[in-house]
Amino acid sequence: MVDAKNVELKIKDSAKEALEKKVKPGQVVLLALNDGSNGYSKLGGTCTIGANFQLVVLDHKDPEFSIKVKNNMDLNLYTSDKELAFLDDGLVLNARNAVLSLSSNEGVIDGGVTITEFKGEKLSADEMKKLGGKIC
Repeated sequence: MVDAKNVELKIKDSAKEALEKKVKPGQVVLLALNDGSNGYSKLGGTCTIGANFQLVVLDHKDPEFSIKVKNNMDLNLYTSDKELAFLDDGLVLNARNAVLSLSSNEGVIDGGVTITEFKGEKLSADEMKKLGGKIC
């Protein structure tokens, strides 16, 4: 598990292109699980726990994602304690054939990271609970 005070993500040039197309100046980016454990995830069930990540683009900070992630693009990038349990040192975001992947010193964490500009309301705890039993 990576230390909350020293979370750093190296963004490779191939991934920078995708981010530059999706993130506008001043927006906030969340490195979030996509397993039904937060209000930005539409996936759920035990088969996805800790295996799926997403980059969520917001117009404002979310207090639940308060851990600053240092990065070489100077993005306003944050994550939360829940995500840290699945992240290791040496985080790298790469892209190959227009697909983003997240890896660490331990190997590939997720080979299909998505970037989503989030609009609307986060899912409630009840909505997340309902999703948990439907997908896996």
